[in-house]
Amino acid sequence: VSNSILEGHAGKGQPTYFSDFNWDEYLEENGVLAVPHHAFKHVDRSLQTGLAPGMMLEVCVRSEPDQPYWVATIITACGQLLLLRYEGYHDDRRADFWSDIMTSDLHPLGWGRQQGRPMRPPDGVREKHGDWEALLEEALAQGGSAPAHLLQGAQTGGGPADLFPMGWCVELQDSVDPGVAWGAQVEDNIGGRLCLRYAGTEGLTQSLARRWVFYLDPLLHPPGWAEENSCSLTPPAVLRGLRSEAEWEEVRKTIRKPKEEAFNRDFFKDRPVLSPHCFSEGMKLEAVNPAAPFNISPATVTKVLSEQYFLVQMDSLQGDSEGAGPGSSFLCHHGSTDIFPVQWSLKNGVPLSPPPGYQGQDFDWAYYLKQCGAEGAPESCFPVEQSDHDFVEFMRLEAVNPISPKYIHMATVTRVRGQHIWLGLEGLKQTLPDVITHVDSLDIFPVSWCESHGYPLQHPSKATGQSCLVVVQPEKQISRLCLSAAQGNGKYSCPKIFFNHLCFSGPYLNKGRIAELPQSIGPGNCVLVLKEVLTLLISSAYKPSRVLRELQQDPELRGHGQGETLKAKYKGKSYRATVGISRTADQVAEFCRKTCVRLECCPNLITPHMVREHCSENCSLFTKTKYTHYYGKKKTKRIGRPPGGHTNLDISTKEGSRRKKRKPLSVCKTRLFTSVDSTPACSPLGSGEEEEDLDEDYSLSEEDSGPEQQGDSEVLERKSQPASPRPTPTEPRPREGPRRQCRKKKQLTSYSDDENQPPSPTSGRVEVQEKLHLDSSPLGWSITDVTHFIRTTDCSPLARIFRDQEIDGQALLLLSLPTVQECMGLKLGPAIKLCHLIERVKLAFYQHFAG
Repeated sequence: VSNSILEGHAGKGQPTYFSDFNWDEYLEENGVLAVPHHAFKHVDRSLQTGLAPGMMLEVCVRSEPDQPYWVATIITACGQLLLLRYEGYHDDRRADFWSDIMTSDLHPLGWGRQQGRPMRPPDGVREKHGDWEALLEEALAQGGSAPAHLLQGAQTGGGPADLFPMGWCVELQDSVDPGVAWGAQVEDNIGGRLCLRYAGTEGLTQSLARRWVFYLDPLLHPPGWAEENSCSLTPPAVLRGLRSEAEWEEVRKTIRKPKEEAFNRDFFKDRPVLSPHCFSEGMKLEAVNPAAPFNISPATVTKVLSEQYFLVQMDSLQGDSEGAGPGSSFLCHHGSTDIFPVQWSLKNGVPLSPPPGYQGQDFDWAYYLKQCGAEGAPESCFPVEQSDHDFVEFMRLEAVNPISPKYIHMATVTRVRGQHIWLGLEGLKQTLPDVITHVDSLDIFPVSWCESHGYPLQHPSKATGQSCLVVVQPEKQISRLCLSAAQGNGKYSCPKIFFNHLCFSGPYLNKGRIAELPQSIGPGNCVLVLKEVLTLLISSAYKPSRVLRELQQDPELRGHGQGETLKAKYKGKSYRATVGISRTADQVAEFCRKTCVRLECCPNLITPHMVREHCSENCSLFTKTKYTHYYGKKKTKRIGRPPGGHTNLDISTKEGSRRKKRKPLSVCKTRLFTSVDSTPACSPLGSGEEEEDLDEDYSLSEEDSGPEQQGDSEVLERKSQPASPRPTPTEPRPREGPRRQCRKKKQLTSYSDDENQPPSPTSGRVEVQEKLHLDSSPLGWSITDVTHFIRTTDCSPLARIFRDQEIDGQALLLLSLPTVQECMGLKLGPAIKLCHLIERVKLAFYQHFAG
């Protein structure tokens, strides 16, 4: 089944696949560690924006009426936040400002003139420089612009890997002859891992027509590269017999005239330049055959192609050198990781495989060189080998199958020698020897990489229990493919979970969408089944982001087990949150019940048993508003909103349609951090359409949706209840509709966790805080110094977060309200109090240490 699923995987817009394999559970049960994520440099690079301090760009000056553009320099880059300084302020940092890449109008140097936009500095620069036009010309001539492709990738919410969408054309340099290249088209992009189809192979099913490469592969080039570098356009040797020369010539014409598309060539400009090599023809060395990287064998430099490239062929003593078979020759350069000096295997205690046809039991390099009349390549020809990396024996990771590159397998580090590791692949149909690869290989990935990109991971099947693969088709039709082994119910085996769509669906879930769901999910692994159940519930909501927020905030759900990342999409925005999911079978029933209570629906909507005709809760007898009184979370009264019996939906909908809608304060669209839900505070009491009309014009900071997350931020919030600007009524007027009540709530927002009690009347007193005195400059504070300082302040409950996030003095001074809320996961109350403390630190720093 897994193989057939892999064949069908074609990328975005195609079916999504769920496996019963869970890395966290596997690592815990087997007592093993995963290779740290930062050890995979190419993966880290694919997630970074690439924008660095010192780069210059053009930014919109929004303070001016006509909103001109002016040059600014990046001072600090912190994720999607950039600290910028306008050109003309030089070393004066008083006017530095933060800019969000996702929402700001940023462009490379020269963009304004190309688009005919006005170029003018803000008032502060014009006061300092009367000849600001000359200043602009100097800045534009200086260069150092932020590359356009980095700005484009960052502004679309992705990294550089997302610059290769499906259908785009590229050119691939030949792996044997560097003077030859051929065109290809991107068929799929999995986190920067590209599936390319060679030009002219459309309609052919041969596996040789496709090639998998990572987007950082040095043999990948933009269209037109071959012609610009005097390389011939020739199809790979394995494809030439598929068409006549006349047919290939027609294909060649289409490659030379690619489609009109905005392929950004700047991406390819920053590639490292290859150093000249000092190899000569006939030199002997040890090498790993890239076509079958399972052993190290003798090899020969057969041809020097240029100062940068030379050709290496695996040795064979079986008659003609071509007898070694196809794939025995490969392209190398000075920094190639597949070649070693002679005796490298002996020095590192690794067996060396003699060449085919070698006579004798033990291979001896001295005898072999004398027999061949050759000399070994001196060690000075090879780069100095470093051993500084994080790969340790028995660690786990994910790796590409070198024989079938479309498959990615669970892998174990079985041996480490210098910069090279031996990997044992698991989940294979037929056993393969350990794969030899370099720690910087583009074909190895951290654990859960496949899961995070929706790509199937090959892993060993379990000996007992029942593994269930749930296939979600694009049309939302669900089918289940079960792989049955022994019929046993283990500790982690979840029974069937039924969607009883006749039960009351509550105010959040669309009853019609619930009816379209499958009758049941499972059986299978608890985490897998329950995660799929929650995903389907989220997709069946009027507002998926709101349901995701409800599930995330429930401390009872978080207490049930490990956190799993769930996603939701609403009105073109993506949201992500961590939700606790039960891991063991004995917790499943209670988990389902509490999930239903949280969503204010019938406790039997999702259960391990089927409700056939009549629900035991008699949920059909209740209306939406009355039902929440018995089963929902609205047992207590909220401030600023009427009881359900007095709700007037007609009035609220009518008034809501006349009110100008206000955009949310901030929506985080990033892979690395949890998105903040933009769903408003007022809970829906009617249909889904009324829900959208009622709630659409409130901002994120006014979210008031029940119990918040417990923890350090809760302790801090209880210490910091800001004063209310006016007396808060304890009882809303019965005749006022929800529209008026929600307006009152906006004016009287409290940051207390207890949403059902008004702020204390004594909170109106404002305490004047004394100046902050620092014994040393915060720029020199270590992580321990920062943690100790936080513990001496009113924000002491957050000290642990500062320690875990490894925030030192310099990072402390860069923190702002959006960064604190997003990266530290704080609610608005604690975030404001912390930022107030940080501003006091900054003021003390500027007064005593800045000079």
